[in-house]
Amino acid sequence: MIRANIFNQAVLRWFDRHGRKHLPWQQKKTPYHVWVSEIMLQQTQVNTVIPYFERFMVRFPTVAKLAAAETDEVLHLWTGLGYYARARNLHKAAKMLCETYNGQFPSSVDELSTLPGVGRSTAGAIASIALGQRAAILDGNVKRVLARFETIEGWPGSTPIQNRLWEVAEHYTPKKRVADYTQAMMDLGAMICTRTKPKCDECPVQKHCQGYQIDDPTRFPSPKPKKTQPIKSVAMLLAVNKDGEVLLNKRPAQGIWGGLWSFPEMALPDLGNNTVTRQQLNTLEKQLKLKLSKPVHWSPVKHIFSHFQLNIIPVVCQLESPQPLQVMEDINRLWYNVYQPPSIGLAAPVKKLISKLAHQQATQYAIEL
Repeated sequence: MIRANIFNQAVLRWFDRHGRKHLPWQQKKTPYHVWVSEIMLQQTQVNTVIPYFERFMVRFPTVAKLAAAETDEVLHLWTGLGYYARARNLHKAAKMLCETYNGQFPSSVDELSTLPGVGRSTAGAIASIALGQRAAILDGNVKRVLARFETIEGWPGSTPIQNRLWEVAEHYTPKKRVADYTQAMMDLGAMICTRTKPKCDECPVQKHCQGYQIDDPTRFPSPKPKKTQPIKSVAMLLAVNKDGEVLLNKRPAQGIWGGLWSFPEMALPDLGNNTVTRQQLNTLEKQLKLKLSKPVHWSPVKHIFSHFQLNIIPVVCQLESPQPLQVMEDINRLWYNVYQPPSIGLAAPVKKLISKLAHQQATQYAIEL
């Protein structure tokens, strides 16, 4: 490693001329704003996050407002952003802040790291950007910059490589202007030291970058070892009543799409079969206590998770009899009005299928007129 000030002063000079300073969360650098933005930015692009952050702050301008909200409303505002555990942890952490810290953020990285969903890097970002403390960060962008600068081989997710990167990050973090430096390192990774085509000629630390010197910066860091993703196949039932409403179930708090609303579903063991048999539909009818019409199959929908692929077979059925009272009274079920939707959290493929259903119903209505 070179002297810390050679590195961090070059980065700060670059930031003064080229760094991003007009992002929404930079206009009010409170711990709350920094925290929400950092959680949203995990594995998500800046341009995607901006409208979500702005809507979130309009509805929840303070940590107290967020803590007092219903989980469904928090998830509703997160719909489409993905990785919904982030939203659930954000809500839990807000409650913890209000119950344990009287609505204030703790001042140390160690205490910040006890909040649900807040790791060492996020805690460092809050402490450095909002509180002006000397604290290192190590998000994906910073890992890439430092791994290339020091030619650190290996996957950053492994403990030995991550520990080495933390040593480097701590070494180069300055004592002064730490908020600007933190933002500068994130900007440097996002704008210059990009994953596939780094702009080395524009890099402020090119002269000392070991990856550049060996003319192979993209070799670092090493990618995550590949594993064959298993494929799971499910049928999702779009049960539509006479008013055009579709039945949704609330998913368990744990597991994929935890706490979100989705369609009733059934696992399909045969991955090559994209249809649901009448016998399988009868099983769903008994579970739901509904009488359904002949199924109409839509084209399969593929959804990619980090650890498996989900093959969704949408099946549309009309109710042949009014929905029974027990379905209406079940707090974990609701009839969703596609034209006047309630504020609830929906998984991305569910939202897309509802939009398709609404379009078909509108088209059918226009034809009947």
